[in-house]
Amino acid sequence: MRDWEKIIPEYDRKVYEKAGYTGKQAFGQRPALLIIDVITSFTGTRPQETLAAIDEFRSSCGKAAWQALPHIRKLLVACRKSKVPVIYSTSDPDFKAVFGNATKRVREPTTMTDLAVEFPQMIRPRKDEYVVHKARASAFFGTHLITYLTRKNVDSLIVTGCSTSGCVRSSVIDGYSYGFPVFVVEEGTFDRSQFSHLVNLYEMNSKYATVVTRAEAVAHVESLHAGPGLRAAQR
Repeated sequence: MRDWEKIIPEYDRKVYEKAGYTGKQAFGQRPALLIIDVITSFTGTRPQETLAAIDEFRSSCGKAAWQALPHIRKLLVACRKSKVPVIYSTSDPDFKAVFGNATKRVREPTTMTDLAVEFPQMIRPRKDEYVVHKARASAFFGTHLITYLTRKNVDSLIVTGCSTSGCVRSSVIDGYSYGFPVFVVEEGTFDRSQFSHLVNLYEMNSKYATVVTRAEAVAHVESLHAGPGLRAAQR
C-alpha cells in the first residue's frame, strides 16, 4: 500500500471502495506534460526545512520541492525525447500586484519578484515550450491552455508540480472537467504540508485522476517513441 493510501483510515477506504471510487484510467496516446508552478517562490533557492524556507519565500515548500525536482527532470527528459508537449505554469505578476495572491493568504511586499518566478535550472523550459501565466490556482482559469491542448491534439494530461492541495488539484479538476484523462505523478508533486500532499493524492486518485509513479509515467512516455508492436505488448 502506498503512503497516500495508508494516510486514510481503513474505514474510510472501505467506504470509498464500496462507493466505487477505485477505477483507473488508461493512458492516452497523445499526452501532454503539465509542470505546475515549479518556480523559485515555491522551491526556494536551496533545500531547507520548510519552517526555515519560508523565511526566504513565504510560499516555499522546502525540501519536498527539491526531492521532487529530479523526478520531474527525468520525466521531462523522456517527454522531450518522445516529442510529448510540455507546458509550464507560473504566476502572473501583473495580476498579482493588483489583485493579490491566488489564495487568500495575505500578500507581502518583496524585492525578489523576478527571482520568485524563475524556473529552477534543472527543469527550465526551452524556448519552444509553452508557459502559461495564470492569475489563480488552476492553469486553465483565465488562460489559453485549453486552446493550446486542443490545437496539439492532446488526449490526456500528465501532471507534476505544486502545491498538491492547491494549484495541482485545481488544475487536475479543471483538466478532468474538460474531458482529459489525468495522471498525477506522485513523486513529481509536492506541498508544504506532507499530510495535505498525501490526502490530496488519495482524493484526486479517487475522483478526478489516476495517481501513477514516475517510473510508470516514464515507461508510458518512452513507449510512445517505440513501434506499435511494442506498445501493444506493453498494454
